[in-house]
Amino acid sequence: MTITTAPKMGLASRLVNGILAIAPLFNIAKQRARKMMIERANSMGMDWLQIAADLQKQNLDAELDKVQNPNLKYPDYYLKPFHAYTEGNLGWSPATEVEVAAVAVHSRIWNDAELPIKGDARLRQSYLDVLKEKMPTSPQDILDVGCSVGMSTFSLQAAYPTAKITGLDLSPHFLAIANYNTHTKHSQLADSLQWIHATAEQTGLLDNSVDFVSCFLIFHELPQDASRQILREIRRVLRPNGYFALMDMNPHSDIYVKMPPYILTLLKSTEPYLDQYFAFDLASELVAAGFEAPSITENTPRHRTVVAKAAS
Repeated sequence: MTITTAPKMGLASRLVNGILAIAPLFNIAKQRARKMMIERANSMGMDWLQIAADLQKQNLDAELDKVQNPNLKYPDYYLKPFHAYTEGNLGWSPATEVEVAAVAVHSRIWNDAELPIKGDARLRQSYLDVLKEKMPTSPQDILDVGCSVGMSTFSLQAAYPTAKITGLDLSPHFLAIANYNTHTKHSQLADSLQWIHATAEQTGLLDNSVDFVSCFLIFHELPQDASRQILREIRRVLRPNGYFALMDMNPHSDIYVKMPPYILTLLKSTEPYLDQYFAFDLASELVAAGFEAPSITENTPRHRTVVAKAAS
């Protein structure tokens, strides 16, 4: 199924933006959104705060030193608060809470799920299923852009066990956790994985150096100008006939179109570029960046997987 029409911002969305422009109301919404996620995790038997506290007891500063590029200049858009964290993605709290947050957020994607705690794994598998269908051969050199703490990278490695995979992220704190997870949980993968602290707009990789680039849940966190630059950088590093895929929120899902204003307010309080993402004509932008017309597959009730081949 191909979707090309960009959604328009409705009255409810404009009202929510007005509310969030008022700093005290924004802070209330942000903290309420965080509280809901923590309560959801706890209801599934995961002690959100304890999990993060236990991870923070590790020698994470040593991991940070291994992956951080001290000369990296962060884009202005990345210095905004994300996901109810004032520091955005640049701190230990967001880094040590990513995994439990993902499980909590994705627990209710499928209303028919008997085990909500498995929602995140089911989401990732739904993405991999689309990749297996759309890409005729298994990639051998993979770039995982916006890899966070490595959850997406490790799932790609499991799907393509013979591939060399590079995980790239702007947050050195996320990469520190990814590196920690590599040698504590996935030591058998150490020789086939590497982590790079860089911008997705300027990866530092060579032209035509990878045959598959994956982006898992990052484009909704980008302003449109950054999205365009990143698509062009991805095209630059892809080999002829290489593939790009992203999995992200589906702006055309009824869940978002019909979302109650209160829930929309909570969502937008944690996602500063959501309106820009929902209005981004991804199919046209991919073609403009040097890709063939993409396939767009609804892989969950509220997510889509977009796969595009590099144009010759």
